Order: sequence, then C-alpha cells, then structure tokens
Amino acid sequence: MSYADLLRGPHVTRLLLGTLVGRLPSAMAAVAVPLALRQAGASYGFVGVAVGAFAVASAVGGPLLGRLVDRVGQPRVLLPTALVAAVGFVVVAVAPGSTAAVLGGVVLAGAATPPLEPCLRALWPDIVAPGRLESAYALDSASQELVFVGGPLVVAGGVAVASPAAALWAGALLGIAGVLVVATAPPARAWKAPARPADWLGPLRSRGLVVLITGLTGVGIAIGTLNVLVVSYAEGHRLPGGAPTLLALNALGALTGGLAYGAVRHWRVAPPRRTLLMMLGLTAGYGLLCLLPAPPYMACLMLFTGLFLAPVLTIVFVLVGDLAPAGTVTEAFAWLVTLMTAGVALGSAVTGTVLEQAGATWAASCGVLGLAAGTLVILAGQAQLVPAPAGKESEAVEEAATRTA
Repeated sequence: MSYADLLRGPHVTRLLLGTLVGRLPSAMAAVAVPLALRQAGASYGFVGVAVGAFAVASAVGGPLLGRLVDRVGQPRVLLPTALVAAVGFVVVAVAPGSTAAVLGGVVLAGAATPPLEPCLRALWPDIVAPGRLESAYALDSASQELVFVGGPLVVAGGVAVASPAAALWAGALLGIAGVLVVATAPPARAWKAPARPADWLGPLRSRGLVVLITGLTGVGIAIGTLNVLVVSYAEGHRLPGGAPTLLALNALGALTGGLAYGAVRHWRVAPPRRTLLMMLGLTAGYGLLCLLPAPPYMACLMLFTGLFLAPVLTIVFVLVGDLAPAGTVTEAFAWLVTLMTAGVALGSAVTGTVLEQAGATWAASCGVLGLAAGTLVILAGQAQLVPAPAGKESEAVEEAATRTA
C-alpha cells in the first residue's frame, strides 16, 4: 500500500491537513511576534523575553491540555483552546507597544496552544490498519516539516501585503480553521481514552517513556543548535537565500527520510534498537557540521542531517503509543513535544552564548553533545523501551486504581 492509498483512507487526509493548518500559528509566532514588536519599537531584549515566554507557556500548557484531552475528549479541549490562543495573538497584534499586553498575549497564546500533535497521534491507531500504523507516523513526522517551512512563508506574505500585525491576525484565523477541521471530524468526536488510574504522574510512571522522552530532549538541543548555527554561517558565506535556504534543505532531508522510512513495510530490527541506530546516524551528521565546510558541501550536510530526523521521530511515536499507560496516550505525546521544545530552547540559548565566546566550531559541537547525551540515555535504557505485555499493563492499571480508590 502506497502513501497515496494511505491518504485515501477515511478521514486521513482531513485530519492530517487540519492538523498542519492548525499548527501554523506556532511556527508563525517565532517570526511574526518579533517583527511586530520591532515595528512597534521594542528592544531586542524584550523581543527575546516575549518569544521565550511564548515557548515556556507552550511547554507548560502542553501536558496539562494533553491530560485534559485524555479525561474529557478532543473537541472539548481543542475548540476552546483555539479561541483562547487566537485571542492571545490578536492582543499582541492590536497592542504591540504595550509590555503588559504583549506578555499577556504571548503567554495566553502559548499556554492555550491546541494540542493538535498529540491528538492526531492518539487517533492514528483508530483510523489506519495496524500494519500501516508506522507508515502513518512516518507521514506525520515527515509532513510536519511543511509547518516549519509554511509558517514563515505565510508571515512573509502577510508582511508583504500588509504588516506583521496582519500576519498575527492570519495566524489566529488559521489556528481556529485547522482546529475546526480536526475537532468536527468523526474520529475526533468519537475518540475516548481508556480508563486511567487517579495517579498524578500519569504517563510519567512508565520508566520506558521517561527514558524515551529524556533521550529525545537531546534531539531538541540539536535542532536549537542548528537554528542558531545556520544564521551565523550564512552571515560569513555567500549563500543564495541565506539561513532560510539551509533550513529548507534540512526540512527537505527530513521529509525525504521520513517518507523513505515509512515505505519499508517490515523491519528486522526491533524499535528500541532502531531508535538507537537512527540516533547514531543523526549524531554522525551533526558531528560533520563541526567542519563548517564550503556552502555546496554544507547544503549536502543539511540534507544528510535531515534524513535521520523524521525516522527517529517516527520510531519514537510508535514507542510512545506502546509505552504510555492506558488512558494517558495524549498526555504522553504532549510530554514528548514539551521536552523537545525545551531542548530546542536550551540548544538555542547555549549555542548563542558559545558562538559569541568561542566561535562557530565550538557552537556546532553543542548539537553533537546534546545528541550524544540523548543517545547514551537511549542506550542505557534499551531494556526499559520494551513494552509490557497487554495483560500486565491492565493488571498494573487496575492495581494503581485500587491503591488510589
């Protein structure tokens, strides 16, 4: 069965496209908010604070909203959060010169970011055949690169036609539109999480899941490193399109790698070992970036590093679904997004500091170190990444529920 056959399945295209459109505002915010604030005369220091506040609010709100989805269903969370997040973006668009309004708006928009990623990944087992689940996750991880490319392009269009504030309005409307497409789909309306024990740890009581998402923080660090490194590299080299060209090539590599990985129907290597192998490939690619070669070779490296990213995420999506305790799958995926986002923020901050103090080569090594640490975590926790048999999982849930009753 090809990807075309997969997309022709009931509700697949609708849910995938709705999720991609609904996620555009988050990718747009990283560009539109700074542009709107700078146009209003804000300092770069305040711009950094505002963007950081948005990222922190998103990281904190994600798991909480994921837990709420597991308890009350998808539409009851997606629709209200889309409206609240839209209000946050509009506040920034209307009053970019007000410190209080901007901070309130970005925190509101970040904390209320609709959990479309975890919701879609919780739906995949219900809308595709079991034998096509990994291909669906591969399509998911590969297609999300379109969000990171499309978001800045929408902002560029909004700025060219009107202003950065107009781009924020567009982001608010796109978020609502995407959520409406997803939340009104029959699978989203019918989805219900299995019963879960009243355990405040939720999915984090799974040791394997904690190992997995901790290891993936290293991938986030590497992505954050790359985002800063390519800006510095483009400033020192004559490169058509500058840093966006390099990031677009990296996204193209991820898209290609994800689709190629998902096209393989049967793997002889178990998912935990596959995760380790793909992490090693990703680490090797980022290690080569430390060479900072001439632009033609750098372009090839951008493609090469991207090739391993989407396959890593695909295998992780499968493992998260297997390792999450019953009734916690949406929250589990939300924790994955949160820790990767935290890794991106950490990688960007550290790389920027190292770049100023020690130069580009040492800055590039930040991504390698992050990936190496993540790979070691995955290696040390291989035994924990093997899902418990379904019967034992059910017994564990019942036992936990009894203890909390």
